[in-house]
Amino acid sequence: MTKKRFNPIKDKSSEIIEFLMSSPDIPDDDALQFKLRLSIEEAVDNVVRYAYDGGIGWLEVGTNIDGANPVLTIELRDAGIKFNPLDHEDPDISLNAEERQIGGLGIFLCKKMMDSISYRYEDGNNVLTMTKKLN
Repeated sequence: MTKKRFNPIKDKSSEIIEFLMSSPDIPDDDALQFKLRLSIEEAVDNVVRYAYDGGIGWLEVGTNIDGANPVLTIELRDAGIKFNPLDHEDPDISLNAEERQIGGLGIFLCKKMMDSISYRYEDGNNVLTMTKKLN
């Protein structure tokens, strides 16, 4: 697994996103990279903005390719406020922007772009795992 810990994370969203997108595990496919970047941006921004008071904390990110039918795994781990983004209802996208409740659109887009997203709370850490089949 290619991984790195960023500490502190305040004002480092772009650096974290670029680290993940430059991983040798990220395929050289523009359409796939668009989906991956969007999902990574949403997930990283959520942690940087909300996990820690003032952005003073760490975020460990990593990528891995697994299996004969390759699957890309992207993992984000932080020790911030316990928060499962998957617990919240998907926004009603049939409503126009003025009628929708604020929030939730980013993780909804991640769910649409990735093949799976899971959350667990482990050893005092939030762990968000996103996967994408590469075949």
